[in-house]
Amino acid sequence: MRRIIPFSRLFAPAAILSTLLISGGIAAFFAMGGFNLGVDFQAGMVQEVQLAPTAFTIAWEGPGNASISSNASGIFITHSGPGIETRAHSFLFSQHGTAGEIAAAMESQLEGLRARLYASGEISSQWLTRGALWDPMLGSAPHPVHYLNPGAEEIPIALVREVMEDAMGQAVVVQSMGMPSDRHFLIRVQAEDEAPAPAAPAHYEPAEEAPIGAGADEADFEALAEGGAEGEGEEALAAGEAAPWAEAPAAAAAPGRPADGIVGALEAYFGAGQVMVLRSDFVGSRFAGHLTDQIGILIAATLLLVLLYASIRFRLQYAVGAVLGIIHDGIIVVAFVVVTRMEFNTTTIAAILTILGYSTNNTIVVFDRIRENRRLYPDEAFVDIMNRSLSETLNRTVITTVTTMLAVMSLFIFTTGAMQDFALALMVGMVSGVYTTTFIVTAFMNFWEKQKAKRARRGMVPATARAPAGKPALSKA
Repeated sequence: MRRIIPFSRLFAPAAILSTLLISGGIAAFFAMGGFNLGVDFQAGMVQEVQLAPTAFTIAWEGPGNASISSNASGIFITHSGPGIETRAHSFLFSQHGTAGEIAAAMESQLEGLRARLYASGEISSQWLTRGALWDPMLGSAPHPVHYLNPGAEEIPIALVREVMEDAMGQAVVVQSMGMPSDRHFLIRVQAEDEAPAPAAPAHYEPAEEAPIGAGADEADFEALAEGGAEGEGEEALAAGEAAPWAEAPAAAAAPGRPADGIVGALEAYFGAGQVMVLRSDFVGSRFAGHLTDQIGILIAATLLLVLLYASIRFRLQYAVGAVLGIIHDGIIVVAFVVVTRMEFNTTTIAAILTILGYSTNNTIVVFDRIRENRRLYPDEAFVDIMNRSLSETLNRTVITTVTTMLAVMSLFIFTTGAMQDFALALMVGMVSGVYTTTFIVTAFMNFWEKQKAKRARRGMVPATARAPAGKPALSKA
């Protein structure tokens, strides 16, 4: 016979503990100024950047139009226009092993194209990359091609955050993307409502031109390809930075715009031409407010549907208990988010809704066992039926929670940023869900049953006992 654990003895201590946790969470919410809102819920700029020096720039001064594209195999330029035969020129990395060779090949094959080196011409062409937000149409404004040395020194995320906060004068969210050697970051900055600025600078304004290619003197090109006098380019190459003999291009920024603020702050510290923008999004306050309203409606709909489902499948007291458990779990997780200053964004909302679903599933399993045991043991007290039902479902609860926790712990250990926060919130929520089902929901149902029994006993009192003093009870005789 399965041993019945007296869970009901812990109902009162659990109620006290929950009261303290909820009260502490509410106090922390007001003491800490509410949530640490992400830009999903407030106006702000989100930019995905990579700290990669400029290898060379290209500009188009010839007839017709020229457009550029690139992928992992090479760089491609298409020349077209009125009266001009459309022709695609491919500069494959497998055929041109260095940045200098590609730049020289571009100038030799396209008469109206000018290329200027800003790093050693000997850097591998496999390191070349381009920002995703640049206009593919080439013009007189130089178009940058960056490079990322796989052996470059890693840049700590704490340094990027410190640089951004010092420059912007506010708390800035910085997340590391990919491997640390990628120097790839997602940066979120609060901003006023305004249209997003172009992510990439409008043009480059380099200092002295470094002539290369067919139109340059052979000695000049050899000097550039060798990396400058006395091996300076090789030293820069080893460090993964632009060569010290070549000044980096300066970005022309329009002040006051969040996009330019992010790029400008990074270039002010790491150097002009060192930042490549991969993605840029702006969230206006109207969208943020709309998102907040949607979240409220979604949570209210969740509570209503659970109440309706539990009322139809079980009884009203079960439905109210399930909704109470959902509210309890939600408050506990939200309090954890507030106290730990975890960023409150759409990922956090997804974690909370996942937790509510997980907790509801566990609660319904226990409810089903309680209903079954009430039919099997009609003479047992309700509190004994609850203890029996919780004991019988304990193995299932523990096994399900542990196996799910293993998967979530893997996410927490092997991921970073928002996904790690998501996993941490899930772990806290799963523990809270088991605790809520075992001690809070069942305690409420026990309280409901006791009140129901008291009302039934009062209804069985004879009418003579309820008659007012001084007035005889009426007789049917």
